[in-house]
Amino acid sequence: MSATVIILFLAIVLLTLVITYFAAKQTQTAGDFYTAGGGLSGLQNGLAISGDYLSAASFLGIAGAIALYGFDGFFYSIGFLIAYLVVMFLVAEPLRNLGKYTLADMINSRFDARKVRGTAALNTVTISIFYMIAQLVGAGALIQLLFGIDYWLAVLIVGVMMTIYVLFGGMTATSWVQIVKAVLLMAGMLVMSFLVLLRFNFNIGQMFTDMKTATSHGAAYLEPGLQYTEPLGTISLMLALVLGTAGLPHILMRFFTVRDAKTARSSVITATWVIGIFYVLTLFLGFGAAAFVGESAILQANPAGNMAAPLLAQALGGDFLFAFISAVAFATILAVVAGLVLSGASAFAHDLYGQIIKKGKASEKEQVVAARVASLAVSVLAIVLALFAQYLNVAFLVSLAFCIAASANLPVILYTVYWKRFNTSGAVTAMLSGLISALVLVAISPSVFSPVEGAALFTGEPIFPLDNPALVSVPLGFLGGYLGTIFSKENDLKRYAEVKVKANTGYKSSGASH
Repeated sequence: MSATVIILFLAIVLLTLVITYFAAKQTQTAGDFYTAGGGLSGLQNGLAISGDYLSAASFLGIAGAIALYGFDGFFYSIGFLIAYLVVMFLVAEPLRNLGKYTLADMINSRFDARKVRGTAALNTVTISIFYMIAQLVGAGALIQLLFGIDYWLAVLIVGVMMTIYVLFGGMTATSWVQIVKAVLLMAGMLVMSFLVLLRFNFNIGQMFTDMKTATSHGAAYLEPGLQYTEPLGTISLMLALVLGTAGLPHILMRFFTVRDAKTARSSVITATWVIGIFYVLTLFLGFGAAAFVGESAILQANPAGNMAAPLLAQALGGDFLFAFISAVAFATILAVVAGLVLSGASAFAHDLYGQIIKKGKASEKEQVVAARVASLAVSVLAIVLALFAQYLNVAFLVSLAFCIAASANLPVILYTVYWKRFNTSGAVTAMLSGLISALVLVAISPSVFSPVEGAALFTGEPIFPLDNPALVSVPLGFLGGYLGTIFSKENDLKRYAEVKVKANTGYKSSGASH
């Protein structure tokens, strides 16, 4: 390992710690901790959303999936990108108008019931933990490759760093780390894509032709079916990716960091452009890794392919580019896990402690202390779970989090805003049926059980045939909400009329703190 790697790596870490130091001085109230006081501009929040969304799964996982499986690996890029259209047209504006700090606030604007808030908080914590495991697995593999240390120690280092950001800087530190990381990541992607195209003489057609013979798969590399041989499994995966973003708590929280719905829409437009360009460029990284690093070297570094992008950087630009891309990947993971810790901690501290236990009477100081304690607890739990998931592809792990988000959160969000008859029983039933069905089906799927020893967590025949159960669990979430509503006698049409006006106009919605 060269001095360049160490210097650049430490420089990124130092930059993020400096940001946290200054942010900590501005984090005094619960609003500062949860939403950065609601004072981010559309451009700032758009870049922060991009930084939050472009995770280790996007940068490390997708590049590796394309390098190893070609066409099938690109499914993730397509799904993640299209997902933002759902967010922009259906969720962003009503969420900002109805919510304050968390997703549960938005749902509770219509159903003032502790059981609804508690169930929403449970969903948030579950999704955040799944997503955090994916980021920590990617971080562990990266630090292990860079410094040659044990995986468990690498995960512990990242866990400590992410906890520091949230404990001291809250959403302000998290947002600025995400903004800086988004700019650095896009710069690295553009440089690497340029160098890959340079190797192909800037002839994209020639690149596709050459890829037919660049891997052991031959021409099949550019055709579907290498990784996803079952059409229903592919459809299920895409359903999770496309619908899941609109239910991810750490992404939804970002819309509370702006002053109004107009700025929220502006944030989504900025994020969509940045994210769209990024996912197009993943194709060049995947092809470049397959052609210039090679399948055997990628698998040797990490069996799930998570190190394809850093290895490509080394092949194209030597130690300096390798160090820069590795440092950016590390910053990527830190930024995302900080956002995830914050969303999980907010569910504990604001929803469970502040609104259910203290019944909305907790002081500002008590809320901030509770949030920091919850941040520590969420971080420890995610670290412990990540230690057992070392050899799972991070893009796959994130797809499971997306599945739970699409099944448990999206139905209740859409029903809350758009269905007049929807009631408290329907809200609880929708969230629980989506959450439980997704978790149970994943537990008996090929992702957990495989007849081939070492291919999954346990050896055995799977009961459920699909790796990602979204094709079944998402409809069950919507069905649960429908049945829970029609079999209940609850009805509050006046409350819905108020929510509809507020969701579409922003009338009486909570504004920015400063």
